[in-house]
Amino acid sequence: MTETHDAEAGTATTTAARAHARSQAGTVVDCMPVLPPPPGTLWSETVAGGNYTHLALPAGALVTLTDRDGDACAHLLLYVTARPWERLNTADTVKVQWNAYLGAGSQLLSGDGRVLATVTADTSGRHDALAGTSTAARNTARYGDGSPQGPSPAGRELLTLAAAKHGLGRRDLPPSLSFFHGITAAPDGTLHSTGSAGPGAAVTLRLEQAVTLLIANTAHPLDPRPAYHCTPLQVLAVPGAPTGPGDPHWDATPEQHRAHLNTTALGVR
Repeated sequence: MTETHDAEAGTATTTAARAHARSQAGTVVDCMPVLPPPPGTLWSETVAGGNYTHLALPAGALVTLTDRDGDACAHLLLYVTARPWERLNTADTVKVQWNAYLGAGSQLLSGDGRVLATVTADTSGRHDALAGTSTAARNTARYGDGSPQGPSPAGRELLTLAAAKHGLGRRDLPPSLSFFHGITAAPDGTLHSTGSAGPGAAVTLRLEQAVTLLIANTAHPLDPRPAYHCTPLQVLAVPGAPTGPGDPHWDATPEQHRAHLNTTALGVR
């Protein structure tokens, strides 16, 4: 009997399949959530290249994303958990802060002028709030397949799956932002890749409201390499407190001060 037939025989009946499934308890692989999360944490997971994750987290949570091997690209969407119609607006994030390039101190804003998250630390400096994520059509044309289960999944397809876990559909997906693959805009408006900062680069976000995060770890749509490249992304969340008066981020600029006032005015935290 071949190895394949042996495997099939081991799960040929419901009883055998159950025994096989239970025998996997305690198995640890390279990319998976840590369950239960380590003491003092809310969430710990390594997301494989070409995969996604999602979680609802409380206000104040500190979420650290780490490009473990140097080729992760985290495409993010954020929604206010209690009001999912209020969500990340990349256009407002850029124009309100007069800066197209994300980094430490940047706010991630909703279309209502409220802060969803603050970038509190950044050792990468290679991010993108302009190009959005990849699509099935683009990845199929470029790599031969853009389906979520294929060898070169598209970011939008993975974000669609993540959104469905929270009762959201494709029409609820605004343009996303990306961490760990840099993009610059030329004077003529064309966008150019600056690639990765290398292994170990990290970004920390402080959630300013109770937020649901959707993360797709896929190759950036403007990655110039002909092959699909994406390596694991580490995600760690720990408890914290939202930005308040007296914090340097509260009054960093007039625009950021107003955004924090908007966020606290309605008691939305």
